[in-house]
Amino acid sequence: MLLRVTDIHKTYQTADGPFAVLRGIDLTLDAGETLALTGESGSGKSTLLHLIGGLDTPDAGQIVLQDQDIATLDDTARAALRRGTVGVVFQQFNLIPSLRIADNIAFQARLAGQHDAAWIKTLTDRMGLSAQLSKYPEQLSGGQQQRVAIARTLAPKPQLVLADEPTGNLDEATAATVMDLMLELVSEAGAGLLMVTHSQALASRMSRRLHLKAGRVA
Repeated sequence: MLLRVTDIHKTYQTADGPFAVLRGIDLTLDAGETLALTGESGSGKSTLLHLIGGLDTPDAGQIVLQDQDIATLDDTARAALRRGTVGVVFQQFNLIPSLRIADNIAFQARLAGQHDAAWIKTLTDRMGLSAQLSKYPEQLSGGQQQRVAIARTLAPKPQLVLADEPTGNLDEATAATVMDLMLELVSEAGAGLLMVTHSQALASRMSRRLHLKAGRVA
C-alpha cells in the first residue's frame, strides 16, 4: 500500500464560526493505482488533496505515505517530501516565467537531487514539447503550459502524483489529449495517482472513484 488516510478531520475558522471541511475521511491507494476524488464544490476534495500533499496539516487523523505519517512532519520535511516523493499538478500551471521551458521541466527534479536526463527527454518527447524547450511559458498555449507542468511534476519520478482539476482550464479536446499523456506517463513511472475532478468522463478513466459529500465519503 502506497497511501493510507485514516479518520482525517479539518476545520477552518470563518466569520460565521468554525466550519468542518473534512469530518472523518478514510482512503487507501496502492502503487500504480489511480483514484478519482469527486464531489460538489465545498465537499472537501481540494482540502484533502492539500493535506495529503503536505500543503496543510489535519486537525486529527493520519496520512501515512510509505509508513511515514505526513501529518507529524514539520514544514521543512513536508517541503522535502513534495520535491521528490509527492508530485502535485494544479489547475493553474504555476510555471516560472523567467525560466525557459527546459529549465521549468527540470526544476523540480534538480531541487530533489533526482535529475535524470534520459527520463526528462522521454517526458518532453512524449508531451510534444521538444520543439518548445528554448521558449518561455508566455510563448506557449494553455495546453502546452499544462503539459510542461505535468512533465515538471513527473520529472523527479514521484511515487505519488496529486492532481487538482489538472485539465480544468483546457478545452475538451486538449484536456483529453493531456489526460491521455498523464495517465500513460504516471503508469510508466509506477506512481499512484489521486486526482480531484468534476468531470465524470475523466473520473471514469481512473481505477477507482471516491465521492465526497459535506466532508464525508458518500
